[in-house]
Amino acid sequence: MKTITEPARSIDVVLETDVLVVGSGPGGLAAALAAARAGARTALLDRNGCFGGNITQVGVEGFAWYRHEKTVDCEGIGIEFEQRAKAMGASMPEPQSISQALDAEMFKWVADTLVQEAGVTPLLHRMGVAPILAGGAITGVITESKAGREAILAKRVIDATGDADIAARAGAPYRKSPKNEMMAVSVMFSMSGVNKQRFIEAVKADPQTYADWSGNGEWDYETTGKEDKMFSPFLRKPFKQALDAGLIPANLHTIAGTWGTVTDQGDLTYLNLVHVPEIDGTDPNDLTVGEMRGRREAIYALDALKGFMPGCEGAKLRNFGMTLGIRDTRKIDALYNLTGTDVREQGRFDDAIGIFPEFIDGYGILILPTTGRYWHVPYRALVPQGVGNLLVAGRSIGGDKVSHASARNMMCCAVSGQGAGVAAAVSIKRDEPFDRLNIAAVQAELARQGARFR
Repeated sequence: MKTITEPARSIDVVLETDVLVVGSGPGGLAAALAAARAGARTALLDRNGCFGGNITQVGVEGFAWYRHEKTVDCEGIGIEFEQRAKAMGASMPEPQSISQALDAEMFKWVADTLVQEAGVTPLLHRMGVAPILAGGAITGVITESKAGREAILAKRVIDATGDADIAARAGAPYRKSPKNEMMAVSVMFSMSGVNKQRFIEAVKADPQTYADWSGNGEWDYETTGKEDKMFSPFLRKPFKQALDAGLIPANLHTIAGTWGTVTDQGDLTYLNLVHVPEIDGTDPNDLTVGEMRGRREAIYALDALKGFMPGCEGAKLRNFGMTLGIRDTRKIDALYNLTGTDVREQGRFDDAIGIFPEFIDGYGILILPTTGRYWHVPYRALVPQGVGNLLVAGRSIGGDKVSHASARNMMCCAVSGQGAGVAAAVSIKRDEPFDRLNIAAVQAELARQGARFR
Protein backbone atom coordinates (compact mmCIF):
# COMPACT_ATOMS: atom_id res chain seq x y z
CA MET A 1 0.00 0.00 0.00
CA LYS A 2 1.29 3.44 -0.92
CA THR A 3 2.01 5.66 2.09
CA ILE A 4 2.81 9.29 2.84
CA THR A 5 4.75 10.77 5.74
CA GLU A 6 3.10 13.49 7.80
CA PRO A 7 5.39 16.24 9.01
CA ALA A 8 5.85 16.52 12.77
CA ARG A 9 3.65 19.16 14.36
CA SER A 10 2.68 20.56 17.73
CA ILE A 11 -0.86 19.93 18.94
CA ASP A 12 -2.70 22.27 21.29
CA VAL A 13 -3.78 20.82 24.61
CA VAL A 14 -7.35 22.11 24.93
CA LEU A 15 -8.28 20.40 28.19
CA GLU A 16 -6.71 18.64 31.17
CA THR A 17 -9.02 16.55 33.33
CA ASP A 18 -9.05 13.69 35.80
CA VAL A 19 -11.19 11.26 33.80
CA LEU A 20 -11.80 11.31 30.05
CA VAL A 21 -14.55 9.07 28.68
CA VAL A 22 -14.39 8.42 24.94
CA GLY A 23 -17.81 7.52 23.52
CA SER A 24 -21.16 8.41 25.05
CA GLY A 25 -23.40 5.40 24.49
CA PRO A 26 -25.04 3.75 27.49
CA GLY A 27 -21.62 2.63 28.77
CA GLY A 28 -19.84 5.92 28.24
CA LEU A 29 -22.67 8.10 29.49
CA ALA A 30 -22.96 5.98 32.65
CA ALA A 31 -19.17 6.06 33.13
CA ALA A 32 -19.00 9.84 32.90
CA LEU A 33 -21.89 10.37 35.33
CA ALA A 34 -20.45 7.85 37.81
CA ALA A 35 -16.95 9.34 37.73
CA ALA A 36 -18.26 12.88 38.21
CA ARG A 37 -20.57 11.83 41.02
CA ALA A 38 -17.61 10.16 42.70
CA GLY A 39 -15.79 13.51 42.75
CA ALA A 40 -13.54 13.32 39.69
CA ARG A 41 -13.27 16.10 37.11
CA THR A 42 -14.75 14.34 34.12
CA ALA A 43 -15.08 15.02 30.39
CA LEU A 44 -17.27 13.11 27.94
CA LEU A 45 -16.24 12.95 24.28
CA ASP A 46 -18.44 11.97 21.35
CA ARG A 47 -17.92 12.21 17.60
CA ASN A 48 -21.56 13.16 16.95
CA GLY A 49 -23.76 16.03 18.07
CA CYS A 50 -25.59 14.25 20.87
CA PHE A 51 -24.91 11.89 23.74
CA GLY A 52 -26.55 8.47 24.01
CA GLY A 53 -24.89 6.38 21.31
CA ASN A 54 -26.97 3.32 20.52
CA ILE A 55 -30.07 4.97 21.99
CA THR A 56 -30.01 8.35 20.26
CA GLN A 57 -27.70 7.84 17.29
CA VAL A 58 -28.79 4.36 16.19
CA GLY A 59 -32.37 4.60 17.48
CA VAL A 60 -32.55 1.48 19.66
CA GLU A 61 -35.34 2.47 22.03
CA GLY A 62 -36.01 -0.89 23.73
CA PHE A 63 -33.59 -0.29 26.59
CA ALA A 64 -34.81 -3.10 28.87
CA TRP A 65 -37.14 -5.15 26.68
CA TYR A 66 -35.95 -8.30 28.42
CA ARG A 67 -37.58 -7.35 31.76
CA HIS A 68 -40.49 -9.45 32.99
CA GLU A 69 -42.31 -10.00 36.26
CA LYS A 70 -39.70 -12.24 37.90
CA THR A 71 -36.61 -10.56 36.43
CA VAL A 72 -33.95 -9.62 38.95
CA ASP A 73 -32.58 -6.55 37.21
CA CYS A 74 -29.52 -4.41 37.78
CA GLU A 75 -29.77 -1.16 39.72
CA GLY A 76 -27.97 2.13 39.33
CA ILE A 77 -27.46 4.56 36.48
CA GLY A 78 -28.96 2.36 33.77
CA ILE A 79 -32.27 2.23 35.62
CA GLU A 80 -31.93 5.97 36.17
CA PHE A 81 -31.84 6.49 32.39
CA GLU A 82 -35.20 4.77 32.14
CA GLN A 83 -36.72 6.58 35.14
CA ARG A 84 -35.54 10.03 34.10
CA ALA A 85 -36.77 9.48 30.56
CA LYS A 86 -40.21 8.59 31.90
CA ALA A 87 -40.24 11.60 34.23
CA MET A 88 -39.23 13.93 31.37
CA GLY A 89 -41.81 12.62 28.91
CA ALA A 90 -39.20 10.76 26.87
CA SER A 91 -40.54 7.22 27.04
CA MET A 92 -43.53 4.97 26.46
CA PRO A 93 -44.47 1.54 27.84
CA GLU A 94 -42.56 -1.13 25.95
CA PRO A 95 -44.97 -3.66 24.33
CA GLN A 96 -43.32 -6.96 25.24
CA SER A 97 -42.06 -6.29 28.78
CA ILE A 98 -42.50 -4.31 31.98
CA SER A 99 -40.07 -1.61 30.90
CA GLN A 100 -40.07 1.80 29.27
CA ALA A 101 -39.10 2.26 25.63
CA LEU A 102 -36.97 5.38 25.38
CA ASP A 103 -37.81 8.09 22.86
CA ALA A 104 -34.57 8.31 20.86
CA GLU A 105 -35.02 11.97 19.98
CA MET A 106 -36.16 13.17 23.40
CA PHE A 107 -33.42 11.17 25.12
CA LYS A 108 -30.87 13.51 23.55
CA TRP A 109 -32.28 16.18 25.88
CA VAL A 110 -32.39 13.76 28.82
CA ALA A 111 -28.71 12.95 28.30
CA ASP A 112 -27.81 16.64 28.06
CA THR A 113 -29.62 17.25 31.34
CA LEU A 114 -27.87 14.39 33.16
CA VAL A 115 -24.45 15.52 31.91
CA GLN A 116 -25.03 19.11 32.99
CA GLU A 117 -26.43 18.15 36.38
CA ALA A 118 -23.37 16.00 37.13
CA GLY A 119 -20.92 18.74 36.11
CA VAL A 120 -19.40 16.68 33.31
CA THR A 121 -17.52 18.68 30.67
CA PRO A 122 -19.32 17.98 27.35
CA LEU A 123 -17.16 17.50 24.25
CA LEU A 124 -19.42 16.87 21.26
CA HIS A 125 -18.32 16.85 17.61
CA ARG A 126 -14.86 15.53 18.49
CA MET A 127 -13.60 12.10 17.50
CA GLY A 128 -10.92 10.37 19.52
CA VAL A 129 -8.39 9.23 16.95
CA ALA A 130 -5.24 8.28 18.86
CA PRO A 131 -4.07 7.62 22.41
CA ILE A 132 -1.30 9.66 24.00
CA LEU A 133 1.10 7.24 25.66
CA ALA A 134 3.97 7.61 28.09
CA GLY A 135 5.81 4.80 29.84
CA GLY A 136 3.28 2.12 28.90
CA ALA A 137 0.30 4.14 30.17
CA ILE A 138 -2.27 6.33 28.48
CA THR A 139 -2.14 10.01 29.41
CA GLY A 140 -4.79 11.39 27.09
CA VAL A 141 -6.31 11.27 23.62
CA ILE A 142 -5.79 13.11 20.33
CA THR A 143 -9.03 14.31 18.76
CA GLU A 144 -10.06 15.48 15.31
CA SER A 145 -12.86 17.97 14.72
CA LYS A 146 -13.78 21.12 12.81
CA ALA A 147 -11.10 22.74 14.95
CA GLY A 148 -8.49 20.35 13.57
CA ARG A 149 -6.26 18.16 15.68
CA GLU A 150 -6.32 18.74 19.45
CA ALA A 151 -5.09 16.99 22.59
CA ILE A 152 -6.96 16.23 25.80
CA LEU A 153 -4.87 15.10 28.76
CA ALA A 154 -6.31 12.91 31.49
CA LYS A 155 -5.15 10.96 34.52
CA ARG A 156 -7.46 8.09 33.58
CA VAL A 157 -9.17 7.22 30.27
CA ILE A 158 -12.25 5.08 29.73
CA ASP A 159 -12.68 3.62 26.26
CA ALA A 160 -16.44 3.43 25.65
CA THR A 161 -16.23 3.56 21.86
CA GLY A 162 -17.95 0.17 21.56
CA ASP A 163 -15.15 -1.00 19.29
CA ALA A 164 -12.23 -0.65 21.74
CA ASP A 165 -10.73 1.91 19.34
CA ILE A 166 -8.53 3.62 21.91
CA ALA A 167 -7.47 0.39 23.59
CA ALA A 168 -6.54 -1.21 20.27
CA ARG A 169 -4.55 1.81 19.11
CA ALA A 170 -2.78 1.90 22.45
CA GLY A 171 -1.56 -1.63 21.83
CA ALA A 172 -3.90 -3.54 24.14
CA PRO A 173 -4.52 -7.09 22.90
CA TYR A 174 -8.03 -7.86 21.67
CA ARG A 175 -10.08 -10.50 19.91
CA LYS A 176 -12.30 -10.03 16.88
CA SER A 177 -14.44 -12.69 15.21
CA PRO A 178 -13.96 -13.39 11.51
CA LYS A 179 -16.29 -11.19 9.49
CA ASN A 180 -18.47 -14.10 8.40
CA GLU A 181 -19.10 -14.96 12.06
CA MET A 182 -19.93 -11.45 13.29
CA MET A 183 -23.49 -10.61 14.25
CA ALA A 184 -25.22 -8.64 11.52
CA VAL A 185 -25.49 -4.85 11.71
CA SER A 186 -28.84 -3.05 11.65
CA VAL A 187 -30.31 0.04 10.04
CA MET A 188 -33.03 1.19 12.41
CA PHE A 189 -35.93 3.25 11.10
CA SER A 190 -39.32 4.62 12.14
CA MET A 191 -42.54 5.33 10.28
CA SER A 192 -45.26 7.94 10.61
CA GLY A 193 -48.86 7.94 9.44
CA VAL A 194 -49.71 4.53 10.89
CA ASN A 195 -53.31 3.83 11.93
CA LYS A 196 -52.67 2.63 15.46
CA GLN A 197 -56.05 0.95 15.95
CA ARG A 198 -55.82 -1.10 12.76
CA PHE A 199 -52.20 -2.00 13.43
CA ILE A 200 -52.84 -3.22 16.99
CA GLU A 201 -55.95 -5.12 15.90
CA ALA A 202 -53.86 -6.96 13.30
CA VAL A 203 -51.20 -7.79 15.89
CA LYS A 204 -53.83 -9.15 18.30
CA ALA A 205 -55.49 -11.16 15.54
CA ASP A 206 -52.21 -12.93 14.72
CA PRO A 207 -50.03 -12.70 17.83
CA GLN A 208 -46.41 -13.71 17.37
CA THR A 209 -44.22 -15.43 19.94
CA TYR A 210 -40.50 -15.88 20.38
CA ALA A 211 -40.86 -19.32 18.81
CA ASP A 212 -41.76 -17.50 15.59
CA TRP A 213 -38.26 -15.99 15.46
CA SER A 214 -36.97 -19.28 14.04
CA GLY A 215 -37.73 -20.46 10.58
CA ASN A 216 -35.66 -18.86 7.84
CA GLY A 217 -32.01 -19.11 8.88
CA GLU A 218 -31.53 -15.43 9.68
CA TRP A 219 -33.69 -15.73 12.79
CA ASP A 220 -33.10 -19.25 14.13
CA TYR A 221 -32.66 -19.26 17.90
CA GLU A 222 -31.94 -21.77 20.63
CA THR A 223 -34.15 -21.05 23.65
CA THR A 224 -34.73 -22.73 27.00
CA GLY A 225 -38.33 -23.42 25.92
CA LYS A 226 -39.89 -21.06 28.45
CA GLU A 227 -39.60 -18.20 25.93
CA ASP A 228 -41.40 -19.97 23.10
CA LYS A 229 -44.99 -19.09 24.00
CA MET A 230 -44.32 -15.52 25.17
CA PHE A 231 -45.64 -12.64 23.09
CA SER A 232 -43.11 -10.93 20.81
CA PRO A 233 -43.71 -7.86 18.60
CA PHE A 234 -42.25 -9.85 15.72
CA LEU A 235 -42.94 -9.33 12.02
CA ARG A 236 -42.10 -11.68 9.17
CA LYS A 237 -45.33 -12.51 7.32
CA PRO A 238 -45.66 -9.15 5.52
CA PHE A 239 -42.17 -9.59 4.09
CA LYS A 240 -42.87 -13.13 2.92
CA GLN A 241 -45.96 -11.81 1.15
CA ALA A 242 -43.92 -9.00 -0.37
CA LEU A 243 -41.36 -11.53 -1.62
CA ASP A 244 -44.12 -13.56 -3.28
CA ALA A 245 -45.50 -10.37 -4.84
CA GLY A 246 -42.11 -9.29 -6.18
CA LEU A 247 -41.85 -6.16 -4.01
CA ILE A 248 -38.69 -7.52 -2.41
CA PRO A 249 -35.86 -9.06 -4.49
CA ALA A 250 -36.09 -12.83 -4.59
CA ASN A 251 -32.66 -13.29 -2.96
CA LEU A 252 -33.45 -11.06 0.04
CA HIS A 253 -34.83 -13.31 2.78
CA THR A 254 -33.33 -11.53 5.81
CA ILE A 255 -35.96 -8.82 6.38
CA ALA A 256 -37.76 -9.71 9.62
CA GLY A 257 -37.71 -8.52 13.17
CA THR A 258 -39.45 -6.45 15.79
CA TRP A 259 -41.31 -3.17 16.17
CA GLY A 260 -40.99 -1.03 19.26
CA THR A 261 -43.93 1.26 19.99
CA VAL A 262 -46.85 2.75 18.10
CA THR A 263 -48.03 6.15 19.31
CA ASP A 264 -51.48 7.74 19.25
CA GLN A 265 -50.04 10.15 16.67
CA GLY A 266 -49.26 7.24 14.32
CA ASP A 267 -45.51 6.87 14.79
CA LEU A 268 -44.29 3.27 14.53
CA THR A 269 -40.82 3.35 16.06
CA TYR A 270 -37.72 1.26 16.58
CA LEU A 271 -38.25 -0.96 13.56
CA ASN A 272 -35.47 -3.52 13.90
CA LEU A 273 -36.06 -5.29 10.61
CA VAL A 274 -32.94 -4.86 8.49
CA HIS A 275 -29.87 -6.96 9.29
CA VAL A 276 -26.84 -6.75 7.04
CA PRO A 277 -24.33 -9.61 7.53
CA GLU A 278 -20.56 -9.64 7.13
CA ILE A 279 -19.99 -5.99 8.00
CA ASP A 280 -16.94 -5.18 10.13
CA GLY A 281 -17.79 -2.09 12.15
CA THR A 282 -14.11 -1.11 12.35
CA ASP A 283 -13.75 -0.92 8.54
CA PRO A 284 -15.07 2.31 6.97
CA ASN A 285 -15.49 0.61 3.61
CA ASP A 286 -17.72 -2.02 5.20
CA LEU A 287 -19.61 0.69 7.08
CA THR A 288 -20.29 2.49 3.81
CA VAL A 289 -21.69 -0.70 2.29
CA GLY A 290 -23.77 -1.39 5.39
CA GLU A 291 -25.30 2.08 5.54
CA MET A 292 -26.28 2.19 1.86
CA ARG A 293 -27.45 -1.41 1.57
CA GLY A 294 -29.31 -1.12 4.87
CA ARG A 295 -31.22 1.97 3.82
CA ARG A 296 -32.17 0.31 0.53
CA GLU A 297 -33.45 -2.76 2.37
CA ALA A 298 -35.33 -0.54 4.84
CA ILE A 299 -37.25 0.97 1.92
CA TYR A 300 -38.14 -2.57 0.76
CA ALA A 301 -39.37 -3.27 4.29
CA LEU A 302 -41.37 -0.03 4.32
CA ASP A 303 -43.06 -0.89 1.02
CA ALA A 304 -43.86 -4.38 2.30
CA LEU A 305 -45.49 -3.01 5.43
CA LYS A 306 -47.52 -0.51 3.40
CA GLY A 307 -48.72 -3.32 1.16
CA PHE A 308 -49.33 -6.12 3.63
CA MET A 309 -49.59 -4.85 7.22
CA PRO A 310 -52.97 -3.40 8.23
CA GLY A 311 -52.68 0.13 9.50
CA CYS A 312 -49.55 0.91 7.47
CA GLU A 313 -51.25 1.57 4.13
CA GLY A 314 -50.79 5.35 4.24
CA ALA A 315 -47.57 5.41 6.25
CA LYS A 316 -44.26 6.90 5.23
CA LEU A 317 -40.67 6.89 6.45
CA ARG A 318 -40.16 9.16 9.46
CA ASN A 319 -36.41 8.71 9.89
CA PHE A 320 -33.43 6.42 9.65
CA GLY A 321 -31.08 6.03 12.59
CA MET A 322 -28.11 8.41 12.40
CA THR A 323 -25.73 5.48 12.01
CA LEU A 324 -25.57 1.70 11.85
CA GLY A 325 -26.30 -0.46 14.86
CA ILE A 326 -23.10 -2.45 15.40
CA ARG A 327 -23.31 -5.53 17.61
CA ASP A 328 -19.95 -7.18 17.34
CA THR A 329 -16.37 -6.01 16.73
CA ARG A 330 -13.35 -5.98 19.06
CA LYS A 331 -13.40 -7.46 22.55
CA ILE A 332 -10.38 -6.74 24.71
CA ASP A 333 -8.22 -9.49 26.15
CA ALA A 334 -8.88 -8.43 29.73
CA LEU A 335 -7.48 -9.48 33.07
CA TYR A 336 -10.50 -11.78 33.11
CA ASN A 337 -12.52 -12.72 30.05
CA LEU A 338 -16.14 -13.68 30.65
CA THR A 339 -17.39 -17.04 29.42
CA GLY A 340 -20.67 -18.43 28.26
CA THR A 341 -20.82 -20.46 31.44
CA ASP A 342 -20.57 -17.26 33.51
CA VAL A 343 -23.66 -15.69 31.94
CA ARG A 344 -25.65 -18.92 31.64
CA GLU A 345 -24.87 -20.32 35.08
CA GLN A 346 -25.04 -17.24 37.33
CA GLY A 347 -21.32 -16.54 37.56
CA ARG A 348 -20.24 -15.02 40.89
CA PHE A 349 -17.14 -12.87 41.41
CA ASP A 350 -15.55 -11.22 44.44
CA ASP A 351 -14.68 -8.18 42.30
CA ALA A 352 -18.24 -7.68 41.01
CA ILE A 353 -19.13 -4.12 40.04
CA GLY A 354 -22.72 -4.89 39.03
CA ILE A 355 -25.23 -7.58 38.18
CA PHE A 356 -27.15 -8.36 35.00
CA PRO A 357 -30.09 -10.72 34.41
CA GLU A 358 -29.71 -14.01 32.60
CA PHE A 359 -30.51 -12.35 29.29
CA ILE A 360 -28.70 -13.64 26.21
CA ASP A 361 -29.48 -12.41 22.71
CA GLY A 362 -27.10 -13.30 19.92
CA TYR A 363 -25.10 -16.00 18.17
CA GLY A 364 -28.25 -18.11 17.83
CA ILE A 365 -29.24 -18.00 21.51
CA LEU A 366 -32.25 -16.28 23.05
CA ILE A 367 -32.76 -16.57 26.80
CA LEU A 368 -35.11 -14.19 28.61
CA PRO A 369 -34.70 -13.57 32.36
CA THR A 370 -38.06 -14.74 33.65
CA THR A 371 -36.88 -16.81 36.64
CA GLY A 372 -34.82 -14.36 38.72
CA ARG A 373 -31.43 -15.66 37.66
CA TYR A 374 -28.56 -13.18 37.20
CA TRP A 375 -24.77 -13.01 36.90
CA HIS A 376 -22.05 -10.77 38.32
CA VAL A 377 -20.13 -8.34 36.09
CA PRO A 378 -16.48 -8.61 37.23
CA TYR A 379 -14.25 -5.54 37.40
CA ARG A 380 -11.35 -7.45 35.84
CA ALA A 381 -13.27 -7.80 32.56
CA LEU A 382 -12.94 -4.01 32.16
CA VAL A 383 -9.14 -3.92 32.55
CA PRO A 384 -7.16 -4.40 29.32
CA GLN A 385 -3.77 -6.02 29.48
CA GLY A 386 -0.59 -4.11 28.73
CA VAL A 387 -1.78 -0.47 28.97
CA GLY A 388 -1.91 1.52 32.21
CA ASN A 389 -4.51 4.13 33.21
CA LEU A 390 -7.07 2.66 30.79
CA LEU A 391 -10.42 0.92 31.34
CA VAL A 392 -12.92 -0.32 28.77
CA ALA A 393 -16.69 -0.07 29.23
CA GLY A 394 -19.60 -1.29 27.15
CA ARG A 395 -19.79 -4.08 24.61
CA SER A 396 -16.05 -4.49 24.11
CA ILE A 397 -15.23 -5.74 27.63
CA GLY A 398 -13.40 -9.07 27.77
CA GLY A 399 -15.38 -12.19 26.94
CA ASP A 400 -16.23 -14.96 24.50
CA LYS A 401 -19.11 -14.99 22.02
CA VAL A 402 -21.86 -16.21 24.32
CA SER A 403 -20.94 -13.86 27.15
CA HIS A 404 -20.81 -11.03 24.61
CA ALA A 405 -24.39 -11.86 23.60
CA SER A 406 -25.35 -10.84 27.13
CA ALA A 407 -22.82 -8.13 28.03
CA ARG A 408 -23.42 -6.22 24.77
CA ASN A 409 -26.98 -5.30 25.77
CA MET A 410 -27.47 -1.63 26.57
CA MET A 411 -28.42 -1.97 30.22
CA CYS A 412 -25.39 -4.17 30.85
CA CYS A 413 -23.23 -1.61 29.07
CA ALA A 414 -24.52 0.93 31.59
CA VAL A 415 -23.56 -1.46 34.40
CA SER A 416 -19.98 -1.82 33.17
CA GLY A 417 -19.89 1.91 32.48
CA GLN A 418 -20.88 2.86 36.01
CA GLY A 419 -18.30 0.42 37.36
CA ALA A 420 -15.60 1.88 35.13
CA GLY A 421 -16.45 5.47 36.07
CA VAL A 422 -16.37 4.74 39.79
CA ALA A 423 -13.16 2.73 39.45
CA ALA A 424 -11.47 5.61 37.61
CA ALA A 425 -12.41 8.10 40.32
CA VAL A 426 -11.35 5.75 43.14
CA SER A 427 -8.08 4.97 41.35
CA ILE A 428 -7.20 8.68 41.32
CA LYS A 429 -8.26 9.27 44.92
CA ARG A 430 -6.25 6.30 46.20
CA ASP A 431 -3.38 6.72 43.73
CA GLU A 432 -3.69 3.05 42.78
CA PRO A 433 -3.30 1.56 39.30
CA PHE A 434 -6.24 -0.20 37.74
CA ASP A 435 -4.66 -3.65 37.94
CA ARG A 436 -4.14 -3.32 41.70
CA LEU A 437 -7.17 -1.26 42.65
CA ASN A 438 -8.88 -1.75 46.02
CA ILE A 439 -12.17 -3.35 44.96
CA ALA A 440 -13.80 -2.82 48.35
CA ALA A 441 -13.39 0.94 47.90
CA VAL A 442 -14.95 0.73 44.42
CA GLN A 443 -17.85 -1.33 45.71
CA ALA A 444 -18.43 1.10 48.58
CA GLU A 445 -18.79 4.02 46.15
CA LEU A 446 -21.03 1.94 43.87
CA ALA A 447 -23.27 1.21 46.85
CA ARG A 448 -23.38 4.91 47.68
CA GLN A 449 -24.50 5.59 44.10
CA GLY A 450 -27.28 3.02 44.35
CA ALA A 451 -25.74 0.30 42.19
CA ARG A 452 -26.21 -3.38 43.01
CA PHE A 453 -23.23 -5.73 42.80
CA ARG A 454 -24.38 -8.75 44.83
